[in-house]
Amino acid sequence: MAENKPSRVGKTKNLTKGFKPASGQKSTMARRSDRFLTQLSEYKRVSLVTHVNPDPDSLGSMMGLAHLIEAKLGIPTRLTRDGLISRAENRAMVELLDIELEPIEGITWEAGEAVVMVDSQPNTGRHHLGDDVPLVAVIDHHDTPGNLEEIEFVDVRRSLGATCSLVSSYLREQEVEPTSRLATALLYGIETELCGYPREASPLDDKALIHLYPLANKDLIARIRNARLPQTYFNGLLQGLQNSFIYDRLIISWVDDLPQPEMAAEVVDFLIRFEEVDWALCAGVHKNNLILSLRAAVADAEAGDLLSKVVGKLGRAGGHDRRAGGLIPLTSVSENAIENIQSELRKRLLKVMHIEECRGQRLVSKRDILQNLHT
Repeated sequence: MAENKPSRVGKTKNLTKGFKPASGQKSTMARRSDRFLTQLSEYKRVSLVTHVNPDPDSLGSMMGLAHLIEAKLGIPTRLTRDGLISRAENRAMVELLDIELEPIEGITWEAGEAVVMVDSQPNTGRHHLGDDVPLVAVIDHHDTPGNLEEIEFVDVRRSLGATCSLVSSYLREQEVEPTSRLATALLYGIETELCGYPREASPLDDKALIHLYPLANKDLIARIRNARLPQTYFNGLLQGLQNSFIYDRLIISWVDDLPQPEMAAEVVDFLIRFEEVDWALCAGVHKNNLILSLRAAVADAEAGDLLSKVVGKLGRAGGHDRRAGGLIPLTSVSENAIENIQSELRKRLLKVMHIEECRGQRLVSKRDILQNLHT
């Protein structure tokens, strides 16, 4: 099961310099939060980076670590954004919690600056970071492995449902109380990661939820959850429903014009609730890329590994036990080219899932689609 996958904790240099743990605490230097702070204590500034198109877990995690670093080390921090934030709920989170994010493409890394990667890992293909990034720490919970060999501090806990839970544990260890604003971000970040079924969570995730709930602003969370939706959302959802095909216990949805990359996840989150399937994939075209989002409704699915195997050298993919995502660059967005890559992807997916090659059954028949049209 995903809950039994091992953690990865890297070694830290200079444990006796800079940051000093509180006296009187037993085995303090064995705590990961102490090691993390010690690693950063000699730097002049800390910047936090995450994966492309940041989600609530990555946003809340960056906020939590920035709060911890400033409270315990007094070092200035900055939060960054790699790509757009276009999902309505994610935009609402940024706006309502007033999260300041610097676009990664406009940043010049300075001498004495440390960069911490949060909710992701280097060299997974989910970044637009250059080779000059002074990356010194990685904190994550994803199954998809990155290149961590040169990173001084690594805390990757694949048993956790959310990176926000890991960050919350650091705050508790260091006795740093989150503000209501931060607690709201952390709580919402955890909720979004644990909302699927079967629920991917550990005791540490549940402990974080219990700790954060009394501190969070529930009215703000309700406003974020129920963010107003643009018309493009309904256009994308309609495309997804009209172009969904069932193959045994798998449903595949094709969207030829995704209004934003995150729409693929929204479509597949909806489709995985269909009672007759255990797997759902949405593949949608956004600009020059085919965006992939995969969900499983069964335990021990290893969705990230499965999608990575399906995509292969066509692009990149990875994720969790029951949730995964990927991207395939398109050499052409002509109708014929898109149909060819869709056909190849479908064949690979059916083969990996041991489903006999067959013609898919429409979720909504063409006749029903036409009959329900009103002029």
